[in-house]
Amino acid sequence: MNIRIAIAAVALVVAVVGLRYYMSRGESEGTGKPLAQVTVPPLSGEAKEGEALFNANCAKCHGENAAGNEGAGPPLVHVIYQPGHHSDAAFYLAARNGAIAHHWSFGNMPPAEGVTDDDVTKILAYVRTLQRANGIN
Repeated sequence: MNIRIAIAAVALVVAVVGLRYYMSRGESEGTGKPLAQVTVPPLSGEAKEGEALFNANCAKCHGENAAGNEGAGPPLVHVIYQPGHHSDAAFYLAARNGAIAHHWSFGNMPPAEGVTDDDVTKILAYVRTLQRANGIN
């Protein structure tokens, strides 16, 4: 066997294994321990619908009431996610495409499979309601 082909094959295997590890780091179950204290206001309308969608699709990593999940994902009720820093568009893009880790060390966020733009609209209503109730505007 040609030595160059053997080296290329080994390099390809190492790259694939490394990429799978790197991409899976954001899929940890975490400890379940919240990373922020969150006051939950009364919810209605889109925010109430968003709560159910958040719990079904986001809470595994971002924690109950978007308070984060130690070892799995950051709190969304955090000044980093205020509208002036992470616009609503950032949430739609993250749900569609995933997000590269840049503020936290939880690893990359994979795309939220099965979550539609309409779902994100409702989830955002929930998250922004929580943020406002906790002084993040």
